Amino acid sequence: MKSFSIEEIAVLVNGEQIGNCNDQINAPEQIENAIKGNITFIGSSKYVGLWEKSNASLALVYEGIPILPGEGKAFIKVKNPDLAMAVLLDAFEPEPPFFETDIHPTAVIDKTVKLGKGCKVGANSYIGRNVVLGDNVTIYPNVSVFDDCTIGNETVIWSGTVIRERSKIGSHCIFHSNVSIGSDGFGYRPSEDGRGLVKIKHIGNVVIGNGVEVGSNSCIDRGKFSSTILGDGCKIDNLVQIGHNSVLGKCCIMAGNSGLAGSVTLGDGVIIGGSASIKDHVTIHSGAKVGAGSGVIADVQAGKSVVGYPACDSREKMKQWVALRKLGRN
Repeated sequence: MKSFSIEEIAVLVNGEQIGNCNDQINAPEQIENAIKGNITFIGSSKYVGLWEKSNASLALVYEGIPILPGEGKAFIKVKNPDLAMAVLLDAFEPEPPFFETDIHPTAVIDKTVKLGKGCKVGANSYIGRNVVLGDNVTIYPNVSVFDDCTIGNETVIWSGTVIRERSKIGSHCIFHSNVSIGSDGFGYRPSEDGRGLVKIKHIGNVVIGNGVEVGSNSCIDRGKFSSTILGDGCKIDNLVQIGHNSVLGKCCIMAGNSGLAGSVTLGDGVIIGGSASIKDHVTIHSGAKVGAGSGVIADVQAGKSVVGYPACDSREKMKQWVALRKLGRN
């Protein structure tokens, strides 16, 4: 078990210690569940009332909250509790699952595969022809990487993930369990006789930049005849659908159950709320935000926030909702 003194944590998060406590800190915990030896977090004044009943030894506290720790406890005041928490969780992170051998004997690796230094491949994984793995790539059990894929240095791929042929993956990416990358896009047209559907084949690929993280059970479809692209630093939640030929700029965020239809373009730093849906061939420009549950059917200007179904400017939509509420009272 990892543990730290309060002084060590103060240095780690670059904070100011308030109060005295000699307890070793062995785990972070929610304020209402914390016990002696735990550190918790007070990021806003709404949690101040919970501190009096908390058994935590230590709390990271936003420096703007006028509160004292009390006898036998301590605070570390910080400018940004969320970022300080991220540093602290890194420090307390447990060791990853153990590999007894770097390349498990049940893994099937084609003779043409190029493995970088320090790669790990778990049990029952499959690596196809002409795949190139960079240095220190970690592939957990039951992963499939098909022909002609490239995967950059330090990328981690969790169990159940399938990376289809010709995909190009950057460095320092994380794909959580059961991610699907490079499946066919959804494309059908009525047959000439009107009695069936003709499948539109997708022969492109997926290109993913550096530092991208994709949550469990999310799907990123290949392009029809070019690439579906995710820029550096994008963060994709669980159960997200990204349609064929969509292009995401740098550092976009998509929350759970949201989806992009085909050929959607997101600029840099776009944020898509949970369960939001984006119509095909729509462009959402850099810095825009789409509220949870919204349906976007037209382009969104840079920096704008839109909500609702169909989505429109958030301030305008709020006025509409207020007017509707007033009508309901009459």
